[in-house]
Amino acid sequence: MYTFAIHFAISSALLSQTAMEGSSQIGLVRPSEDGSHFVRGASAERFVVWGLNYDHDASGRLIEEYWRQQWGEVVRDFYEMKTLGANVVRTHLQLPAFMKSATEPNAAELRQLARLVLLAEQAGLYLDITGLGCYHKNAVPTWYDALAESDRWAVQARFWEAVAQTCADSDAVFCYNLMNEPILPGKKPETEWLAGELGGKHFVQRIALDLAGRTRPQVAKAWVDRLVSAIRKYDKRHMVTVGAIPWAHTFPKAKPLFYSDEVGKNLDFVSVHFYPQKGEIDRAIDALKVYDVGKPLVVEEMFPLACSVDDLAVFVERSRPFADGWIGFYWGKTIDEYRQADFGMAGALTQAWLEYFQGQGDRLLPK
Repeated sequence: MYTFAIHFAISSALLSQTAMEGSSQIGLVRPSEDGSHFVRGASAERFVVWGLNYDHDASGRLIEEYWRQQWGEVVRDFYEMKTLGANVVRTHLQLPAFMKSATEPNAAELRQLARLVLLAEQAGLYLDITGLGCYHKNAVPTWYDALAESDRWAVQARFWEAVAQTCADSDAVFCYNLMNEPILPGKKPETEWLAGELGGKHFVQRIALDLAGRTRPQVAKAWVDRLVSAIRKYDKRHMVTVGAIPWAHTFPKAKPLFYSDEVGKNLDFVSVHFYPQKGEIDRAIDALKVYDVGKPLVVEEMFPLACSVDDLAVFVERSRPFADGWIGFYWGKTIDEYRQADFGMAGALTQAWLEYFQGQGDRLLPK
């Protein structure tokens, strides 16, 4: 029977195969002593994130849907992202792929994750490992959706225990992101765990269906602390965060929930997702400043969905004095591939985005 001890031995062997490859480029990233920014390695040099979300390929497949059969594509993409100037790659792991049942992690997928960590080391890249994804609703097992809140959290804790045990020894892990865009219910109970469908994927997930007399901060704190504790059983070195929807961008008077003093004590830095609107860069900057709470601040998602590439460049430039990183998107096609074929308006926009992204990282140290 699969056990964590057996898996730990397997993962350690995989990660040690070429541990020295890429070691000159990789040193543990962590918050500075005053907690205001990131530093790296023994020299504690300042580290600024300039990264890419690698959430699906050009056809919309999630990484677990092809990373074993077409590993060469993953390798190619990682080195292409490095060539583009990225230093962090954000990868999104689906809970259904990594949990065979409520109690049994999927050993084969965890071995593949260890392989991905090794690839990151070799390429000189860091991984933002975002977990608990249920992006493809039809792939979510009925047993998982049928669980009560406490049992669902227990499965999520087992997921993070397995992932942390797999990745703990590698300096190429930038952070663990507990969940992409978790939300809570309002005063009325909900019936669906997933929300926010976009392009056939559900990027938003509820961590509770019913507040049951609790406050929203109480629920958020209990959930964060439960999962951070699961990670810390096996990994006390790497940072933990939550990729949050910046409600202050929609509601100017909104205050951070996951990064409030009550909830965010055990989170190492702030991660928020921003898609500025055309002509509203001032509004986006004002909203981003709400999340400047004395911890490193990363714009973990950005893309010119509702503005031009030039507008997004202005957003990045104006946030440089107080932000510590920005992460865009890469979907498996190179700039040359976009240049050589007609992918329509979406392809032209992505090409322009990648051309902007390339080479920017070297100049993004705060002024």
